[in-house]
Amino acid sequence: MFDMVVICRTEEYLKFPVKQLYTHIVKRKKYGNIRIEPRSEISFYSDIMKLRRAERRADVNPKEDVAVIQYTGGTTGFPKGAMLTHYNVVANAYQVAEWDPKASPNDIFMTVLPAFHIYGFTAANVGMLFNAKLVVIPDPRDIERVLKAIHKHRITTFAGVPTLFNAILNHPKVRKYDLSCVRVCISGAAPLPVEIKRRWEEITGGKIVEAYGLSETSPGVTANPCYGLNKPGSIGIPFPDTFAVVVDEDGTILPPGEIGELAVFGPQVMKGYWNMEAETAKTLINGWFLTGDLAVVDEDSYFYIVDRKKDMIIAGGYNIYPREVEEVLYEHPAVLEAAVVGVPDPYRGETVKAYIVLKPEFKGKVTEKDFDKFCRERLAAYKVPRIYEFRDELPKTLVGKILRRALREEEMRKSGA
Repeated sequence: MFDMVVICRTEEYLKFPVKQLYTHIVKRKKYGNIRIEPRSEISFYSDIMKLRRAERRADVNPKEDVAVIQYTGGTTGFPKGAMLTHYNVVANAYQVAEWDPKASPNDIFMTVLPAFHIYGFTAANVGMLFNAKLVVIPDPRDIERVLKAIHKHRITTFAGVPTLFNAILNHPKVRKYDLSCVRVCISGAAPLPVEIKRRWEEITGGKIVEAYGLSETSPGVTANPCYGLNKPGSIGIPFPDTFAVVVDEDGTILPPGEIGELAVFGPQVMKGYWNMEAETAKTLINGWFLTGDLAVVDEDSYFYIVDRKKDMIIAGGYNIYPREVEEVLYEHPAVLEAAVVGVPDPYRGETVKAYIVLKPEFKGKVTEKDFDKFCRERLAAYKVPRIYEFRDELPKTLVGKILRRALREEEMRKSGA
């Protein structure tokens, strides 16, 4: 149980008259009348700040005391509360900050990711470490507002997710704004399609590097170097003081080129899952965190995520990784977004289904046959989707990550499984 729950309200950070407008018009219209019943364990942030400051700082053991209970996105199952210590959070901010040798207080960071997500939380912390200017965008779905902010404030650095970069690239007014100020961007939370990386660097002239992390690792684990060898499709190499290996089911470290589970060790690895001792014991072994992601490492020690273990499709005895199929679909000029999942099949066990969001100018002009031909020219026959479904949008998390799990659950309900 918690001794105290502190509630922070948006209006507490606003000045008159915006505070009154938000409280009485915007908030009420969007959420209705919200009433919080008085309880002894509940306090408001504004009331806490009115209290006399403590005469001494609280005693904190950085490596043991929990600073944040960060809930996982629940993209492959029920969300779990990762207990991140003060040491975890601060260490990872410094690890990520070391990644860009050209970063300085002269940089202008844009934060477009919600702070309740560990990716947005640490991205903002890194900007503050540099004492850089932070431009905060409250709703990353407002793409024109993002474009205006880049153009107006001359943004040099920001972190985002592939769907955000893709939406910017495909916005009808993208050419209206000057994006040449963008020096470097980090893409995380989901695989960055190679085609999106290519187009982003072509339009901005800056770099975009794919990184990898998890709620359980505060989140940064690996990234492609900003100015060194950058390998499209790779999640790069470990951040400073981070160890990463690929292991088999028995925990044996595999050599380069062999697929196994990615395991991580470093100062950013969580203390464990909140009130989930059994789950903690399965995933955290002698300080090593088993990520649940299938990966491979090459001769240069660059890592590649093959896919989530739970997302792998087994069709007719063959292992099929959705990311490989999605990469091919993104190469098609008509594709705005794509997701691939395994759906029940009486003969093959599972079969490959592709969900596609078309760019507006291609709607009604391409068919399943067009995509089948396109994929057969680029994939082994057993990897080619057998089913295509065109949609106006795909289910996403609040941070913009496409939810394959939601699509699988839809199919399971349809099949009655």
